[in-house]
Amino acid sequence: MMFSPEIALALLLIIPMMAAVLIPLFGKSPNIRESVTLIAGVALLAVVVHLIVYVGHGGRPELVLVPYQGQLEIKFVLEPLGAVFAGIASSLWIINSLFTIGYMRGNNEKNQTRFYTCVAIAIAAAMGIAASGNLVTLFVFYEILTISTFPLVTHKGDAKARKGGRIYIGILMATSLGLLLPAIIGTYYFAGTTDFMVGGLFEGAISPAVAGILLFLFAFGIGKAALMPIHPWLPNAMVAPTPVSALLHAVAVVKAGVFTMLKVVLYVFGADLVQQTGAGTMLAYVAAFSIVAASVIALRKDNLKARLAYSTVSQLSYITLGAMLAAPAALIGGGLQIVMHAWGKITLFMCAGAIYTAAHRTNISQLNGLGRKMPWVFGAFLVGSASIIGLPPLGGSWPKFMLMVGSLDSGKAVLMGALILSSLLNVAYLTPVAIRGFMMAPDNPEEDAKIVTPIWVVVPPVITAVGAFVLFFFAGDIIDYLMPVLPQGTVL
Repeated sequence: MMFSPEIALALLLIIPMMAAVLIPLFGKSPNIRESVTLIAGVALLAVVVHLIVYVGHGGRPELVLVPYQGQLEIKFVLEPLGAVFAGIASSLWIINSLFTIGYMRGNNEKNQTRFYTCVAIAIAAAMGIAASGNLVTLFVFYEILTISTFPLVTHKGDAKARKGGRIYIGILMATSLGLLLPAIIGTYYFAGTTDFMVGGLFEGAISPAVAGILLFLFAFGIGKAALMPIHPWLPNAMVAPTPVSALLHAVAVVKAGVFTMLKVVLYVFGADLVQQTGAGTMLAYVAAFSIVAASVIALRKDNLKARLAYSTVSQLSYITLGAMLAAPAALIGGGLQIVMHAWGKITLFMCAGAIYTAAHRTNISQLNGLGRKMPWVFGAFLVGSASIIGLPPLGGSWPKFMLMVGSLDSGKAVLMGALILSSLLNVAYLTPVAIRGFMMAPDNPEEDAKIVTPIWVVVPPVITAVGAFVLFFFAGDIIDYLMPVLPQGTVL
C-alpha cells in the first residue's frame, strides 16, 4: 500500500464511517446498499492487514486526533493486542455481513437500512477501541459502541425488544459512567497520565491497596466483559436479530470488553502490580465462579440463543481469569482466547440464525432430525462446539491449555478445576444440538421436507467453522505476535 501507517490508522475510522454515511443514501436500492457494506468491509480488512504486518515488524503507528492538555487527548497507537482485535473485527464483519444479507432478506426484516448503518458505526467504534492510545480515547469509543448497538438490540421494536434494550443500555451505561470513568480519573490522578505503557503506568506511585480498589472499579466498570454479576445485559440482548447476536458476541461488543480488560491489566497496572494486590486474586476467583455458574445456567436453557448467551458469559470470563492471574502464559492465553472464541462463537450464532431462517425454530427440543435436512449448518455447529469445548485440532483448545499453565505458574492450580469443569459442561450443553439434529428421528418429517435454507445463511458459518479449524495450526504464530505486549525479556 502507498499510504503511511498513520493514514492507515485514520482509515480505520474513516472507512466504516463513510459506509455509515453512504448506506442511508441507497436505502431504496438494497443491492447497492449491501454492496457498500461489503466493499467497506473488504477495504477495512485490507487496511488492517497492512497495519498488522507493520506492527508485527515492530512498528507502533501513532496519530493524535484531538490534542488537548497533553495527556487528555484523543490519540491512537496500535500495538499487537489492538492489531489482533482489529483483525478479528474487520474479518468477521465481512462474513457477518454476508450472513446478515441472507438473514434479513430471508426473514423480511424491517428497517434494514438503519440496521446496516448502525453496524457500520459499531465497527468504527470497535476500530477506535482497538487503536486507542490512552484510557480517554478508549472510553470515548467504548461509549459510542454502546450507543450505536442499542438500536440493533431493540431492532424488532416490540415490548420484549424495548425491555431488553433498556436492560442492555442501563447496565452498560451505569457501569461505565459509575465505575469505569472514576477508575480512569483515579488513574490520571495517581499516574499523571492515561497513556498506555507496556508494564503499567504506576511504578511505585500507588500502593497495592489503592491499586486493588482501582482494579475492582475497572473490572466491574468494564460491563461489556460480562463478569458476574454485571452480566444480565448480555442474555437480555438476545431479543435482537441473530446477526446482532453474532456481532455482540464475536465481533464487537463483548470482545471490546475483554480486550479492554486485558489492555488495562497489561498497560495500566502491569502484571506484577496485579499479582501484588489481593484484588487480583479475588477477581480471579470471581471469574472462575462466572465460568462455572454461567455454564450451569446454559445447561438449563432450552432456547438456543439463550444457551449460547450464557455460554458467552462463561467463555468471556476465561479472559478475565487470564488477566487476573497475570502470569505470562495466562495473559497470552487470554489474548488467544479472544481470537479463538470469536471464530467459534460466531459460527454457533450464525447456525442458530440459519435454523431460525429456514425452519423458524428457536428451542433445542425442536431440532430432532433437522440436521438431516440442514447437514452443513449442523456440521458447522458441531465444529464450532468442539472449538468452544476445547477439543483439538480446533483453535479453542490452545487458550484453555495456556490458561491452565498460567494457573500453575501463578500458584493457583485450584482454578484449573473451573476450566476442566467448564469444558465438561460445554460438552453437556453444546453437543445435544448436533446429536438431536443428526441422530434423532424428526418430530415433523412432512414439515421438515418443506424446509429450504437460503445459501447465504449456510456459507458464512461453514467459512467460520473452517476458520476455527485452521486457526489451530496458527496458534504459535499468534502467540509470538502477542509476546511484545509483555515486558521485554518475559518468557512463557
